[in-house]
Amino acid sequence: MSSDNFTPEESIRLIKSMIDKTRQNFSDQSHYFLLWGWSTLLALLGQFILKHIFNSPYHYMVWWVTIVCGIISAIWGRRDRRNMEVKTYVKENMGFLWTGLGITFFTFCLIFIKIGWNNCYPFFITLYGTGTFVSGKILQFKPLITGGIICWILAAISVWFNLDEQMLFAASAILISYIIPGHLLKQKYHRQ
Repeated sequence: MSSDNFTPEESIRLIKSMIDKTRQNFSDQSHYFLLWGWSTLLALLGQFILKHIFNSPYHYMVWWVTIVCGIISAIWGRRDRRNMEVKTYVKENMGFLWTGLGITFFTFCLIFIKIGWNNCYPFFITLYGTGTFVSGKILQFKPLITGGIICWILAAISVWFNLDEQMLFAASAILISYIIPGHLLKQKYHRQ
């Protein structure tokens, strides 16, 4: 049947089925949210502990974990692309969203290396919020949407605190926007 013969109701059902399939595929890939969520949370808390409890001048070294996560994500992404049955418009756009955000995170890191790290976390929290909010809207998954909105609120509040306290705001943002929704996506996938 050609697309010219679709009734409006059939077109809506087709679009809904594509979104549902993408949502199921994405919930199957909750491991990305969990990998980045847990590693970022541990890095934030590790940096805070190294700086405040151990007074280590090398507290920032915990962020090297992101390189390992990037390699793991690339391997998983390659495997997922190989095993993908159908490439949907929604899934493709989700890939563009997160690739763009990843490049933006990297670019911000280069900028902060030059201008200093003070007030970097409100920017990062805002990016966490943007990624999870847009993902939640695309997938119609409310925990991601809510996590994104809370991130924006946390980013706006965190600018009134010093860098060290901003780390704790960022840790809270990661918990709310990546880890909790990631576990909920995983549960939803296993129920399906």
